[in-house]
Formats: sequence, structure tokens, C-alpha cells
Amino acid sequence: MKSNRIPVHAFRADDSFVGRVQKLVREEVIPYQYEILNDNLPDVEKSHAIENIRMAAKKLQGEDVSPDAFYGMVFQDSDVAKWIEAAAYTLAAVKDPELEKTLDEVIALYGASQHEDGYVNSYFTVKAPDRTWKNLREAHELYCAGHMMEAAVAYYEATGKRNLLDIMEKNADCIYEQFMHHNTRGYGGHPEVELALMRMWRATGKEKYKELAKHFVDVRGLAPNFLAEEEAGRDWNIWNHTVELDTDYTQSTLPVREQKDAVGHAVRGVYLYTGMADVAKETDDAELLAACRNLWDSITKRRMYVTGGIGSTVLGEAHTVDYDLPNDTVYAETCASIGLMFFAKQLLENEHRGEYADVMERAFYNTVLAGMQLDGKRFFYVNPLEVIPGVSGVAPTHRHDLPVRPQWYACACCPPNVSRIVSALGAYAYSENESTFFIDLYAGGTVETQKGLTLTCETAFPHFGEVKYTVSGAAETTLAIRIPDWSENTMLTVNGEAVDLSACVDGYAYIIRQWQDGDTLALSLDMTARVIYASPKIAADTGKACVQRGPLAYCAEEIDNGKILPLMIREDAVPKALDFEPDTLCGIVPVVIDGWEVQETKTLYSTEKPKLVEKEIRLIPYYTWANRGENQMRVWMPVK
Repeated sequence: MKSNRIPVHAFRADDSFVGRVQKLVREEVIPYQYEILNDNLPDVEKSHAIENIRMAAKKLQGEDVSPDAFYGMVFQDSDVAKWIEAAAYTLAAVKDPELEKTLDEVIALYGASQHEDGYVNSYFTVKAPDRTWKNLREAHELYCAGHMMEAAVAYYEATGKRNLLDIMEKNADCIYEQFMHHNTRGYGGHPEVELALMRMWRATGKEKYKELAKHFVDVRGLAPNFLAEEEAGRDWNIWNHTVELDTDYTQSTLPVREQKDAVGHAVRGVYLYTGMADVAKETDDAELLAACRNLWDSITKRRMYVTGGIGSTVLGEAHTVDYDLPNDTVYAETCASIGLMFFAKQLLENEHRGEYADVMERAFYNTVLAGMQLDGKRFFYVNPLEVIPGVSGVAPTHRHDLPVRPQWYACACCPPNVSRIVSALGAYAYSENESTFFIDLYAGGTVETQKGLTLTCETAFPHFGEVKYTVSGAAETTLAIRIPDWSENTMLTVNGEAVDLSACVDGYAYIIRQWQDGDTLALSLDMTARVIYASPKIAADTGKACVQRGPLAYCAEEIDNGKILPLMIREDAVPKALDFEPDTLCGIVPVVIDGWEVQETKTLYSTEKPKLVEKEIRLIPYYTWANRGENQMRVWMPVK
């Protein structure tokens, strides 16, 4: 059953969990990131992203600008785009004339950097104006354009203003001309524009954008490989060294309909799969949707962490092979889990199956939220499941797995990506079609349906499992609510009367009725903390277990327990949730479980059996780790 995401204005968060995180992004993260983008924080990694655009605008106005004026990555413009998108979503929730004025100024600057034919990209305008569209493998021109298209649609939907949308329509027309009439075999090495063009099509109604999105999906990976041919005919590259083309990395080894395993760069993969799923939905392409299902299964059944992290190696920020899920050298880029949410949501819009929303929820409440410090001022790019200071961030094999979050990055794709997914969460929590309104995630606040009903959600989720919806208005329609797979004992009532959950379809309970003002829909989820065991095919987790409560994976930190490496969970132990602690880590429900502490030996190896001392292990939600200084952390612990 197909559906669409709700309009950006339709959801308004209250002051519960989702609203609190959105408020943090609105009041702290957006201003903080704007200062970084303008290089106004001297002790933070330099961005120069807005200055790059300013230099491009000056050059087009005839000023003498040195190629060396550009600073940063070839995709630096995308940081500004994601910041605009995140800020736009916050404006949809709370009016902020000062922020809107700032956005208009940045948009005007970006417009001033646009060429007459619609081309816009600060790197090539400043640094290499004679090399546009000549290095699609590395140059990220389509990637940057895609992110700014998404920003344009978000700003238009939030404010009704077309200033950025008009700029990006002109840019999209330029791209259409280039790739539908000139370089018809070309496509970007980093997918993103495909999903963005679909958003542009919906916002503008211009069929050519859907046509172009489908074209980019269709030509990717065709033989002979375009990126390989482009490489052979080019005597220069973006980076200072030549890297042999890896077609898995660029998602171009096979045509997309023939792909069965998620391979290569994890972010590129899920961005591509999102575009594929959207094109499949809007063109009724069953073969393309089948490929999406195969790729989904590859990720979620064989290559995903319990935290919703994906991409198990730093080498190429990539998937490796089935069940290769190391905990201490994992990559699990924040952007990859955000992209997994994109993919899950787009599959939901093709067919409402609870497994898609279950994974979307797992990714958000664990890896995505872990990507941002609780004060919104530091960010993880990489999300390990085990950290040992002195090894993590230090040893050559572990240098990427940092024990604390940096303030910013030279490659800063993740921080503004977290901002935009948090700010847009309402569009992921709900979806609808002509007959049904779907509740995919549980988010406190109000949401308006196209049938004229308003639902007010009251909940303390994810820490507690009571979710109550109160109806305002009257209409005959269907409300469908997800029953998550982690809730073993679930109760659903309408006006106090129990709903038979044996009739659920693909993880959703469908309630068809004439809804009246004041009706209630109440969901009671089983929040029992449980021990989780991994498949024996996962070598890193053999003989180990972790704890999950609701959608939250838990971890042990040294600050609560002393050294973590000597700790073992007792094999018959039952985890126990403690009372809510509002002053700990912005409010958490800790969990304790009985275990053992292995006493330290005097030698590196010994024939003496280790001595065990009883030890109660205190666990916290994974998304809150590394907020109390540098210390050891583990999700998976040995069982004895």
C-alpha cells in the first residue's frame, strides 16, 4: 500500500523527547553550525564553506579571485545546503524572523554564485572553471547540487518562498541539458541527486526532473563502465594522488536492477537505494522495487549492527562481507544510518511493512542520536560499539574510532546531516494516503491528517512505552499504527476497548471507524529490558550479549563501573530497569544486570584460572555515551 510523507507543517512537537532534541537543534545547533560555516569559532576545525560561495560570487562579478581562495573539500557547498535544510525545518515549527533573514542572505549569496546557464558550484567556479562535468567520479558536482535541491524544497515548503527553489530549478535544468542531451551515459560517483530530483519533481510538478532521476538510476553501472572510461580519458584528478577506480565504492559495478548485495561506500549506497525506491514507487517499476528489497535484506539481515549502524570498515567507509561486524574497528558513519532512515522511509512509502519502520527507529534512537553530543556542540563521524582509550583513536587500526566527539571535521558531512534529520523527524514519524493515516514512529506533539483530523500524541517514549493519541475533529478513515517487533507484549485500545492485534498486517494494526472528537487510541508497549544475543555467524560477538530496552541499545561505561574490559554478564542474569533519572544524561532509564569482574593477573598469559568477583553492571542508552569524558565503553560483553 503506497503512501506519502506528511507536509513539513503538519507535525508540531511538544516538550517530550523528540521535541527536546528538536529544540536543541533549533536553539543551539543551528546557530553554532552557522558560526562554524563562517569560520567565526577560532578553536574549531575551519570550514570556509560560506566564504567559498562568496568568492565564487565575486569571481562571477568580475573580481580577481585566486584559485587558492577556495578552501576545503570539493563538496564543501553541501555543508551549507544541509544547514539550510535543517534551518528550514525549524522555521516550519517555530517562526524566527532573524533566522529567516539570515537564510535569505545566504541564499542570495548562493544565487550570486550561479552561472548564466544555471551551473552553480563554488569549487569549480573558483578553482577549476575549465573542468566542469569532467570528473564525475570524484568531483561531487551532482552531489552538491542534490543537497542544495533538497534544501530548496525544504525552504519552499517551510516558508512558501521560491528564492532558493528558483535557483535550483535553473540548476536542475542545466543538469538536464548536460545529461539528457550531451553526456547521456554520465552519472555521479556519489549518488544523491537522484533522490533530490524526485523531491524537486514533487515541489515543482516538472516531469523532466522525475525523468532525469530515472535516467540517472537507469544508466548507473551499465557496461562499459562510464566512470572507468572517463578515468582513462582524463589526465588530472581532484585529490593529490591517483586512486584506482573501485566500482563497488562508486556503486557502479552492476546495473542497479542486478544488484543483490549492499557493497562499497555505505552512504553512497543508501542514498542511491533511496532514489531507486522513490523512482520505483512513482513509475510502478516492480523490478526496481525487487532490487531495493534485495539490498534491504542484504543490509538489515546480514550487514547491520544492533545499533542500526552500517558500514563495518574504515577502508572505503564501506560494507565488507556478510556478518563481518567488528565492534572496535567499526566505521558505522553517522551519515550512513541517516541514509538508512531515508531508505527505510522510502520503502515504507512503497509498501507499509513494519520492518522498515523498526529499522528506521533503531537507526535514529541509537547511531543517529549518538552522532551528536547532548549539548549539540560535538559530533561523531564514526560510531564504535567498543572503545578503549589508549587504543581507540591511537592504534593505526583504531585511529578512526575516537573516544570523544570532535567539535567539527574537515569533512563535515555528518553534523549538519544530524541537524536536518532531527528537524524533519515528523515527516518520518507519519505518512498517509487517500484512505489511511500511518503512525510509523512515536513522537509527542500534534499532527494534522489530510482527512481533517488532528492527533495529539502524549508519550515519554523512548524511555517509557505508553503512547496515547487523542483525536480532534471527525472523519471516517483508517488509522494504522505500527506494532514494533521488539515489544513482546503489546496492548492497543480505542476509547479503552482492546483491539485484537492478531489481525495486524505486516506489523501494523489498522483501525477503520468514524472517528469523533475526543476519541483516544492508546498503545502500551513492552519496555522490559532484555538480553540480546547475536547470530553465531558474527565472529566479533561469539560468546557475548548486549542489552536492549525498547528501541534503545545499552552500553556500559567506565565512569559507572570501573574498567569495562574485565566485566562479564552472568549467563542467567535478568536485566532490571531502574527508575527514570531526569538529571542523568538529560534524562535516562538506567539498566543494571548481574555479572562478574575478572581479577587482573600478574602476567600476560597464565595457566591459572581467572578469579571472578560478583559485580553489578550499570548500563546506559548507547546514544548517551561519551558525554562524561573519555572512558571505556562496550555494547557487547562476554557471558559467563
